[in-house]
Amino acid sequence: MLRHDMVEIVGKEFLTSNIEAGEYSYVQAAGGKAQLEAKVGHTVSHFKLDIRFEMDDVVVLIETKQNYVDDDEKQLREYLEEERAIHPGKKAICILANTNNDKIKVWKSFVDDEHVLKDEAMLDRMAHYVRLFRINKSNDRETVLRNTYSLNELLHKKDIDENLRSQFVGTSLLYIKDLVKKKGTVLITKEFIGSMKEFWSLMTPKGIRGAIEGVLSDLLDGSDNKAKKVELLQKNVLGNQKVRALKTTDWVDILEKIMLDIYRYIDTDSSEGQDILNMFFIAFNKYTGKADKNQAFTPDHITEFMCRVTGVDRTKRVLDATCGSGSFLVQAMVKELADCRRGKREEEAKDLMRKVKKEHIYGIEVEEKAYGLSTTNMLIHGDGNSNIKFGSCFDCKDFIKDAEPDIILMNPPYNAKPIGIPAKYKKDWGKAKDGKEDPTKGLVFVHYLSDVIKEMNDKREEDGQQRKTVKMAVLLPVATAIGTKTIIQNEKITMLENNTLEAVFTLPNEVFYPGASVSACCMVFTLGEPHIKADGTVRETFFGYYKEDGFKKKKNLGRVEQFDDDGNSKWKAIEEEWLRLFRNHKSVDGLSATAEVSGKDEWLCEAYMKTDYTKLCEEDFQQTLNNYLAYLIKEGKIYES
Repeated sequence: MLRHDMVEIVGKEFLTSNIEAGEYSYVQAAGGKAQLEAKVGHTVSHFKLDIRFEMDDVVVLIETKQNYVDDDEKQLREYLEEERAIHPGKKAICILANTNNDKIKVWKSFVDDEHVLKDEAMLDRMAHYVRLFRINKSNDRETVLRNTYSLNELLHKKDIDENLRSQFVGTSLLYIKDLVKKKGTVLITKEFIGSMKEFWSLMTPKGIRGAIEGVLSDLLDGSDNKAKKVELLQKNVLGNQKVRALKTTDWVDILEKIMLDIYRYIDTDSSEGQDILNMFFIAFNKYTGKADKNQAFTPDHITEFMCRVTGVDRTKRVLDATCGSGSFLVQAMVKELADCRRGKREEEAKDLMRKVKKEHIYGIEVEEKAYGLSTTNMLIHGDGNSNIKFGSCFDCKDFIKDAEPDIILMNPPYNAKPIGIPAKYKKDWGKAKDGKEDPTKGLVFVHYLSDVIKEMNDKREEDGQQRKTVKMAVLLPVATAIGTKTIIQNEKITMLENNTLEAVFTLPNEVFYPGASVSACCMVFTLGEPHIKADGTVRETFFGYYKEDGFKKKKNLGRVEQFDDDGNSKWKAIEEEWLRLFRNHKSVDGLSATAEVSGKDEWLCEAYMKTDYTKLCEEDFQQTLNNYLAYLIKEGKIYES
């Protein structure tokens, strides 16, 4: 096939060239050979790619030969390295194409045996290559949620208990992902699904359960506490009486449904870091008990924002001491893995990625089912579960110190039982220490981690090492920021003795919907750096009134991302504005403020920002009157007539 024909097929409107004959020079794009080599990190011998296409964030790189051979893959690999160095963040399809026939060889993301697309036998249009990232394996959250509701109906018919469904689906999804990978399949076609149904129909229920357990066992090799993880997954999923009662036909129906309606709409390699198990929880939540409905599973876009606030990258060790379903760990890991690829040669990138998975992600979870969810979630996203520990963070001080975290991300329980909290933190609690709920609303977890980091730093100082600061972003109820109760206020005062309050963001209403209904804020600390400087001056704190995130409540779907008329995410634009204001400590009326605060002060933007009167309307005035009237009625000062 001639080059001209290739351009016509893929789409000449997407062709990008910067030198003659339609070729693309990475030297030209970089501004010179020296600049290119500086970006790549080594000398280059090939830098003129035959054909380059670009659409949105997807590029197609084609190198033509009369008859390509295996050695030509090295040349294509070098072009991909140069592409990533100059255009980081682009998703790449790489193609070797013959000019004397129609033979091609296609890779997705990496030019190696693992990423070759065996089903891509003919050159196709640009839209097709975009769909390889967008449709077949896209992070289509709304579609997944809608499909999960129909999946829930099927599980109900199969008599799978409601509180088991999230873990059951997650485990099955993990099995399917492993099976698809071993089959070398990229496109989930009707033919492939048909072949899998035939494959499963020949197995016994025991054989299917055994296959799933075998996958889990293999994937957990080298994991900390592997035996415990396998035991819990066996106990809570495969060993369940109703799961064991499933017939082969039941398994075929369920696995087909998960593959067709869930798996093909999820990109587990995406840098967006979806908490997949959280999505299942949202869909199944309405069928669970009251206790489960009070769980505050952190939305993906908030975890992403917190990762960016704290500066998660491939050099950082990240800890979540109350990791739940693993949303922060998933987000941090995929962010770090994406960063590993930037400006790095392929083998170097892979080495960095292995290091991230084994040494940079640490989690602790005390609740058995949540621990199973977090382990499965990390496995779905390509491992990183190795350092997730089962137990209470209060019993894992040595584990935390050994982790030596650079960043702590967490959403601690707001109603933890005091019985599980060490006595030293309850000495001023009075009767509350024997109560049903933690009176600090989660602040005690922050206090404890602050103490652990201080102990770690004291030891470093004894050993002649420099003290270390740790960035922490934590979600807490707004009540902790107001801090009118003595117990909460004392926690705030204590926190500022050894740590800096960098920022507090007031978050949207019902941010955890359909889970917990609590109003939440995000506090950002620098642990190990006192809030009051050595010269006695107080460090300035940034406050953000971040109530609008571009999401909208939809029945049965939770809070769903909204898009503008051009198809652009409203959240993405809002997130950039939030980050810009925070990084610049910029005060904007109605949106942000800065202030010097102590532990006795309110830690909310509402206390310090100026009202933007240009946005006030008659409805706002009426709402204020309504709120005041409701308050008077509640206090018994006036009565309804």
